[in-house]
Amino acid sequence: MRNTELLAPAKDKKTAIAAINSGCDALYIGASSFGARQNAGNSLEDLREIVEYAHKFYVKVHVTVNTILDDNEIVLAKKLIQNLYDIGVDAIIVQDMGIVELAINHEIPPIPIHASTQCDNRKLSKIKFFDEIGITRIILARELSLNQIKEICDNTKAEIETFIHGALCVSYSGQCYMSCHIGGRSANRGECAQSCRKKYSLIDENGKILAKDLHLLSLKDFNASENIEKLVDAGVKSFKIEGRLKDENYVKNVVAYYRQKLDKISEKISSGKVFLDFEPDLHKSFNRGFTDYFLNGRQKCFNFYTPKSLGEKLGKIKNIGKDYFELDADINPQDGLCYFIEDELTGCLVNRVDGCRIYPNRMDKLKKGMVIYRNFDAKFEKKLINSKTKRRIAAKFLYNEGILHAIDEDGNEVAMEVVASEKAKNPEKMKEIFSAQLKKSGDSDFYITEVETNEEIPFLAISEINNLRREILEELIEERLNNYEREIQEPLQYAVFPEKNLDYRANVHNHKAKEFYEKCGCESVDWSYENTKPKDIELMRTKHCLKYAFDMCKSPDKLFLVDEKGKKYALKFDCKNCEMVVIG
Repeated sequence: MRNTELLAPAKDKKTAIAAINSGCDALYIGASSFGARQNAGNSLEDLREIVEYAHKFYVKVHVTVNTILDDNEIVLAKKLIQNLYDIGVDAIIVQDMGIVELAINHEIPPIPIHASTQCDNRKLSKIKFFDEIGITRIILARELSLNQIKEICDNTKAEIETFIHGALCVSYSGQCYMSCHIGGRSANRGECAQSCRKKYSLIDENGKILAKDLHLLSLKDFNASENIEKLVDAGVKSFKIEGRLKDENYVKNVVAYYRQKLDKISEKISSGKVFLDFEPDLHKSFNRGFTDYFLNGRQKCFNFYTPKSLGEKLGKIKNIGKDYFELDADINPQDGLCYFIEDELTGCLVNRVDGCRIYPNRMDKLKKGMVIYRNFDAKFEKKLINSKTKRRIAAKFLYNEGILHAIDEDGNEVAMEVVASEKAKNPEKMKEIFSAQLKKSGDSDFYITEVETNEEIPFLAISEINNLRREILEELIEERLNNYEREIQEPLQYAVFPEKNLDYRANVHNHKAKEFYEKCGCESVDWSYENTKPKDIELMRTKHCLKYAFDMCKSPDKLFLVDEKGKKYALKFDCKNCEMVVIG
């Protein structure tokens, strides 16, 4: 079986610890700045504590430094990266090539660099370029098929990381300028206003309305769970869950689900066993409906009616009463239900349940035959909140010649002399007590698989055995941390970039990045959209195509998007590549 990595999101220390306890092999998290999620920053002190907790289980910590930076910020980022390295962070995720320029010139420490999906990693030529430079890992665009992913894995030495779950950006990542164009909030600077989740109308060149006030750019959520084995076989190293703004319960549930899934087909790279006390279920956490996107070819991956969570589909209303409706589903008080009324998602809270009769806090326009979803399962959420799920490392004890040895599942070992002046009056009973107390690993990070004793145990009070166990396991944790091996970024080098002329879509926002591309053979390098605000250009390129969505692939009609304020955007269609472009 291949070794693979389950990579979990974390918005803060509490969520990070939940992700680790639920079974991730690595987590990614933002620092105080430059992390592409403005509301998910963390102090160096919190990151230090996360790193120490993670490394006990040989879990890696990746920090996002994946916004584009101006000339002043690149100096601050340089200091931040040094601090991250000093506290033991395992890798940084970057978009700005100015950071790569710093690394080539040895201006930052040798911390592994991962090329963010914001680098627009969808073409083999681009990925080979990063491979030739010496980038440790490349995070692929979400739009790629299984065949494309396999081709990339077969032709690169770098580790390949793919998303497997969570929200989808409708545009190729790093190539969306809608938010910045509309309100000055740049997605590449961590300020995305989620323009893709707004309402739009679709019209033709004569003003005919083809679709009115729908979420025409809003996609379902990604769920690659049925394709995990194929992705492992394709050569993917790391499986990434989206969600650095998601709550702790979401992370617990989704990480635990994919941990179980991956354990059946590959070996994890971290240590420890997850003692889970709930049954994970992806449908019970936030989702807009699921899609496996383009892994297996084109499909209808959109949800035009709501960008909000649908949760799990329960069924259709059987009957309607004065203050209740009937539904064949296991529903509990305080559950949140939702349903569509004239293409608008609305909802209610369950006050009381009597058999199949559901008494909600509102009955507005509920009808027989209406489909009901549950987007808040109160019982499940409570179970997650109260979960005592714990991750523990396997260890065994060996007592020989007056020395107690503790050895963990990774071969780390410590020894401690057992000091006692009195022989046991009942050696067999003493051995039983000694073994039983050592197996009680208490609140430690270990579970004990075996206690081997090759000789008589001297008389020890139970409290002495407990203290001995606690002290030796504390030493074993220290030994694990001392033996933790950090990966080092091999020296980077320049390579020939596959394009000679770069426009605003290269996202060059500082002189270091410009210098990098010029040294890679680019003859002209334009400044970023954020620097120049060019007119009538490509604001978004997407594999989600409205002609395809409305069965208009062969139509020659020119189409336009119109937002809620009446602003019109021309649409262009690259039918050869089955892509749609929004112009503005």
